Order: sequence, then C-alpha cells, then structure tokens
Amino acid sequence: MAARSDITPEKAAAHWAKTKALMWTCLIIWFIFGFAIHLFADALNDIVIIGFPLGWYFAAQGSLIVFVIICFWFASKQNRIDEEFGMSGHEE
Repeated sequence: MAARSDITPEKAAAHWAKTKALMWTCLIIWFIFGFAIHLFADALNDIVIIGFPLGWYFAAQGSLIVFVIICFWFASKQNRIDEEFGMSGHEE
C-alpha cells in the first residue's frame, strides 16, 4: 500500500477524477431506478405478469434489485480504481 507521502498531487487528482466519475455514474443510475422509473409505473401497470402489474414489479422489486447490483458494482469498480493508483491496501 502506498503511503500518503508516496502519492503525488497529480496521482491523487487522477484517482479522485475516476472516483468522482464512478460516483456520479452510480448516482445517475440510482436516480433513474429510484425516481424516474416510478414516473412510468402507471403506464406499465397495463401489462400484467403473474397477476401483478409490471409497474409494481419495477417500482417495488426492480429498484431494490438494481440498488443491490449498484452496491456490488461500485465496490468492484472502486477496488479496481484503487489498485490502478496503488491505493488498494493490497501488497503488490
């Protein structure tokens, strides 16, 4: 693991730029599935699957599934970013 003194300002800025881009990507995906998809729930309710309206599946189930996937995807991508810049905590 790189000590804080080993990290140059340029390297820290590049690490933060990638981390910030990942953060914004996750927040946008979260917003879409947390809020925007619910705006279409009424229109999707005309489609019924196993007796339940499709809008309900998207609003109640789909959002939760996407949130869990986002958490694991974010952790995986952040680990790769940290490893790329030598900030992962793993001995290399």
